[in-house]
This record gives sequence, structure tokens and C-alpha cells, in this order.
Amino acid sequence: MAKNRNDMLGVGGQRRKVSRADLRGAPRGGRGSAKAGADSKRTLADSMRERLEAQRHATEDASQRRAVEGGVQRREAEDTTEE
Repeated sequence: MAKNRNDMLGVGGQRRKVSRADLRGAPRGGRGSAKAGADSKRTLADSMRERLEAQRHATEDASQRRAVEGGVQRREAEDTTEE
């Protein structure tokens, strides 16, 4: 039996195994850089902090307005009782 010496099978090295992430189009370099993750976490924390401060200021303003309105109503009530 003659051997096929012109066969090119196996020439060029072995094929690299493709991961599921690569098949789904994930960017190369694994899970991404830790710096990018830290930056996104920092921006999220900053936005949450700003939102919390805005809510605190809104509740403080509302309580001050209620206190002022309550004082005005008390004065009006005192003025009507004096007459």
C-alpha cells in the first residue's frame, strides 16, 4: 500500500481552542481591565451619593417650609384669639 506523502494534514500547527466567550463576541483580554471596572464603580458611587444628598436637601427644605408655614399659621391663630 502506498503512503500519501503529499498530504498537508497537520501542517501549520494545532488549532487554538475557542472559548464560549470568544464565540459570543467577547473582547479579547479576558474579563476586561480592573481599572475600567473600578472607574465604573466609582462613577456609580458618585451618582448615588449625589442623589442621596439631593434627597436630604429636599427633605430639609420641606421641613423648614413646614416649620415656617406652621409658625405663620400659629401667628394668625394668635392674632384672631387676641381680637
